[in-house]
Amino acid sequence: MCPKLQFDCLSLFPEMLEGFISSSIVGRAVRSGIIGVNLHNIRDWATDKHHITDDSPFGGGAGMVMRPEPIFAAVNAVKQKSSKVIYLCPDGELLNSSIAQELSVEKNLVLLSGHYEGIDQRVRDLVVDREISIGDYVLTNGTLASAVLIDAIIRYIPGVLGSEQSLVQDSFSDGLLTFPQYTRPAIFMDMGVPEVLLSGNHQLIDAWRQEKRLERTMKVRPDLLAKKKF
Repeated sequence: MCPKLQFDCLSLFPEMLEGFISSSIVGRAVRSGIIGVNLHNIRDWATDKHHITDDSPFGGGAGMVMRPEPIFAAVNAVKQKSSKVIYLCPDGELLNSSIAQELSVEKNLVLLSGHYEGIDQRVRDLVVDREISIGDYVLTNGTLASAVLIDAIIRYIPGVLGSEQSLVQDSFSDGLLTFPQYTRPAIFMDMGVPEVLLSGNHQLIDAWRQEKRLERTMKVRPDLLAKKKF
């Protein structure tokens, strides 16, 4: 079975992704052949005997910068004609559900994870198609960010989720946060479940859930309501 989407992850620490791609929904999608994930160590393309991949920045400053040669060689070794090369970095466009859904229809995504103070700008100019950030904060390297991106993307690939209805109920699916969820037991620590959820009246349940979504979004993320067209 040919995967619907193939990921090639380039990192200095690809072992950080081994447990991730073998567990839970991601692991099931890999084992069933719906997606494919190849892990590559950028050091394998370093040509010196010590496999050095970084150097001090021109112009001075703190930290080290990843050298362009091994990254350029690594990307060109794994990319296909249909590939999109994505660089995970804090100064990229902010990941959201729309971007994840857009990328879910690609055939091959090469995910490049930086380290230290980032990668040489010339690599970004030459081979990177898109730069994505998972939030307004900085990680020690982009490997975990690539895991977040993979997880966000594959949920939109048919067959990955047990229920496609989950996508409709998710936070951000229509610009709102999700509603509160309850399950058995009906009483826990003297706390019950809203009566409407036990009523069996799905019209009332849907109305209650929509009301709670609006309440939650107004309280936690009022910026989302400002963007939403009702």
